[in-house]
Amino acid sequence: MIIQSVWQKSLGFFGKPVVVEPSEASLSGDAGLLPIRQFDEAIGLTEQFAAAVTDLRYQPSVEHSLLEMVRMRIYGILADYPDQNDHDVLRSDPVFKLLAGRSLDAADLASQPTLSRFENGIDVKSLRRLQDVLIDQLIASFPTPPAQITLDLDPFDDATHGAQQLTFFHGYYGQYQYLPRVITCAENDLVAMVCLLFGTAPAAMGAEDDLTYLAGRLRAAFPDVRIVLRADSGLGVPTMYAVCERLRIDYTIGIGMNSTLKKSSDALLSYCVQEFERTGQPQRKFCSCWYRAGSWPAQRWVIVKCEANAQGTNRRAVVTNRAGAFVLPAATYDAYADRGESENRNKELKCGLQADRLSDHRYMANLFRLYLHTAAHNLLVRMRRVVADPPVETQPSEIPAEALAGYGRRQHHNRRRERDPLGEGHPCTWRTRLIKVAARITESARRVLVELSGSWPYLEHYHRVSDQVLAFSMPKGDSS
Repeated sequence: MIIQSVWQKSLGFFGKPVVVEPSEASLSGDAGLLPIRQFDEAIGLTEQFAAAVTDLRYQPSVEHSLLEMVRMRIYGILADYPDQNDHDVLRSDPVFKLLAGRSLDAADLASQPTLSRFENGIDVKSLRRLQDVLIDQLIASFPTPPAQITLDLDPFDDATHGAQQLTFFHGYYGQYQYLPRVITCAENDLVAMVCLLFGTAPAAMGAEDDLTYLAGRLRAAFPDVRIVLRADSGLGVPTMYAVCERLRIDYTIGIGMNSTLKKSSDALLSYCVQEFERTGQPQRKFCSCWYRAGSWPAQRWVIVKCEANAQGTNRRAVVTNRAGAFVLPAATYDAYADRGESENRNKELKCGLQADRLSDHRYMANLFRLYLHTAAHNLLVRMRRVVADPPVETQPSEIPAEALAGYGRRQHHNRRRERDPLGEGHPCTWRTRLIKVAARITESARRVLVELSGSWPYLEHYHRVSDQVLAFSMPKGDSS
């Protein structure tokens, strides 16, 4: 264990000296990870992740198991330690030792060089098994067979700053980068698949293969499930339409406005402008038609949204094969627009959990790092669903929450976030209100005691979350 040399600082901003000095007690600033570790024990997420990785090391010389290192990295990502270097100081932290299954007085955890060798030692077979682990955990997350699974397919830019393999300069983003692509499930916010494309790759590269594999796994588990796909115009290529139609997937995919679509919607846009000028109220109308691009073998149904408001005019179009699109174009487009919530998962993964820190040299090591960040995301998402505390509506509405739109939908979500900051919270909220809490930790032959400050403003969150996790972990039928 690292013991800092003795020092003392006297600060003079108060009426009497404020003396600061290090303590030899076992202290940690990340005690909020402990209930998350208890939840992980119940669902087996990190254990399944580690079991998918091949250990090629000479076993008699192994000091740090794969499971221990996986937990170090995943929990470090949750607590805002995204890099291997962070663990050179965390390896002696008492909370991280407990997370990894070590006693406080046991040897320190793995160092940065050990973690670097661990990530760079990944092989292709392990990565393929990790792909299946994500899908297995998605399937297991449904307590009963779902009637519908909505998949959102999106890429995001991932800037690089070194000599990483397969990074290239992207003219649109103006940076050297990778291009991760993520498939999320809208019903439970879990990431179902990840892919790390080279920096200048088309967003749709290989997407039809990923979708084919994922749909096959889902239909094998849920034969009667309806699969719905939503994606932006970057994924609107002929192969994507074709694979969806072949696999009986209902799709709504963005398409760029062109002269033909503009011509077909000019009259509606003019009407919206006239009505806005006459009434002063924002206008939002829809039209639809059969359309065939030059690269398509047949016509497909296209919905065009026309808007006129104080900011000007706006037109957007989608291609869809959903049955209701012919009679309810507005509802079809609104269902497509709901994919904005899934884009928040990409934001959490990239920014909140710092999946843009793919700083290893080898491409395969960086893909493995993307899986580590994804596992941290999925662990947090599943934790959120267990501790969620939806608000009770004080004024019953005739419209169910799922059917709300526009201002009413925003108002509902704002009330939810105010009442339930953890159930709706992004990673930064979890760190502020649960994870980043100081604790004194002592271990005896009989128990490990974790002491929190009684004046910590979010102590009630810790109490409630721990109760909910323990209730979730309790064997069914055990009421003790």
